[in-house]
Amino acid sequence: MATLKGKSGINLDKLVQEQGETAQEWVYRALRFAVMSGQVQPGRALTIRGIADMLGVSAMPVREALRRLTSEGALELKSNRRIMVPDLSPARLAELLELRIVLEVHAAERALPYINDTTLSELHRLNDEQNKAFEALDAEGSILGNQAFHRALYTAHPHPVSLPMIERVWLQLGPLHRLALANLEKHYVTDRHVEIMRAIETRNPFGLKAAIESDIRDGAGYMTQTELLDRYSRAEAGNLAVPGKDFVRTLSKR
Repeated sequence: MATLKGKSGINLDKLVQEQGETAQEWVYRALRFAVMSGQVQPGRALTIRGIADMLGVSAMPVREALRRLTSEGALELKSNRRIMVPDLSPARLAELLELRIVLEVHAAERALPYINDTTLSELHRLNDEQNKAFEALDAEGSILGNQAFHRALYTAHPHPVSLPMIERVWLQLGPLHRLALANLEKHYVTDRHVEIMRAIETRNPFGLKAAIESDIRDGAGYMTQTELLDRYSRAEAGNLAVPGKDFVRTLSKR
């Protein structure tokens, strides 16, 4: 088990280095995890040496991991050798959200014929786990739980070829996952995961598409219509609130 804390503010308690895993793969997974779980905010600088020291590796695997994440649009390597998360303008955010909707509606539609009772039970379990993370004020668990729910749905298809593209979009949106979570109580008032599972149970492809799109728009779409991105204080990113313990109970189950 490894933990990045202190100056980095990054916590890897939920990530375990696998036995036999190369240093390059470990660094890549750790940094990808940090970005995907919303722990690295726009404008936040990390250094190759700092990452290497925190993960107990040399600079070489860090450089290779950064090259991969840069090619995926998750990070930028500056000329001064500092690693930054790219800023997201409202226009770019809108484009990423629309792309996410197209890809995930497509993936859900293709997966629907393959979803059986076992898969549906797993979706219920994952949704319950995310709700527990909300109640425990666990920001990372809430973000990762949402991704696990969607991933389980899309991988019901035996050939989920769109999943790598979906996860690449998640990566580019990663820095804002924490911001979206802090404003969830104001904008996410209907439990769209319940709607998704209900559409699956009734084999309703139109209902499933509508629930997927609503889930994405309610969760983060509002940020493209406000000045929230401009007013976002990066210095306070780590102190953003998590939905209160009563959040899950107040959601409409329509």
